Amino acid sequence: MCDVLAVGRSSYYEWLKPQQSLRTLENQKLAEQIKEIFMESRCSYGTRRIRKTLMKRGISISRRRVGKLMKQHGLKCKTKRKFKVTTDSKHLLAISPHLLQRDFSAMRPDQKYVGDITYIWTQEGWLYLATVIDLFSRRVVGWSMNKRMRASLVNDALLMALWERKPKRGLLWHTDRGGQYASDSHRKILQEHGVIQSMSRKGNCWDNAVAESFFHTLKTELTHHVLFKTREEAKQAIFIFEYIEIFYNRKRSHSANDYLSPAEYERNTKIN
Repeated sequence: MCDVLAVGRSSYYEWLKPQQSLRTLENQKLAEQIKEIFMESRCSYGTRRIRKTLMKRGISISRRRVGKLMKQHGLKCKTKRKFKVTTDSKHLLAISPHLLQRDFSAMRPDQKYVGDITYIWTQEGWLYLATVIDLFSRRVVGWSMNKRMRASLVNDALLMALWERKPKRGLLWHTDRGGQYASDSHRKILQEHGVIQSMSRKGNCWDNAVAESFFHTLKTELTHHVLFKTREEAKQAIFIFEYIEIFYNRKRSHSANDYLSPAEYERNTKIN
């Protein structure tokens, strides 16, 4: 039989204290990093993205533990809202076929782009935003803003992407069937640059899910939590520099990119 050493209860709890304090200290350090990541994400990261970010820093941790620490420190993600549709497909212009077929993958940059329009409220009135997203990295490669939702809005966004990225002829460009994308001026740009047009089926938002997802993210993380005084404030202070180019493209991790930002994914992925 084994000899059992009798230990008093008070001695046992004294022996436990160092271990408990080490765990507490470790949780405090983890909580500090979790708070830092959470704030840098504009209060948008949940347990999955925070865990992935910690792993990049060499810290192995379970999502359950991340969630427990977030709860203890009152870190709650911004919630999503429902959004109204901005597409006006009640026109007599020609409609392009649905060539994308919900294949949101791309083998290389500048192979497939998707675009859409959304709206942002300011105290001056509505501000409309058109974006162009590269499906390879989910990077926003073009955007335009205007107080009116005309063809020039989407034309400027696409031209920005074409001038900046200089894709080869044969680029697939997918959007909804709104009148701006079906306009003669827009089709002229596509023809001049050798871009192939694809359009979603009528009333089917899932055909352009990546563009829709970006707008949901932008509104959830930003515009529903800020009241802009002017359209210019929304343009300059938020979208051009801070949210789209600096945060979304360069910092925000994306699940489709193995939790790398679009810019990181483009740098790290070798194209044969």
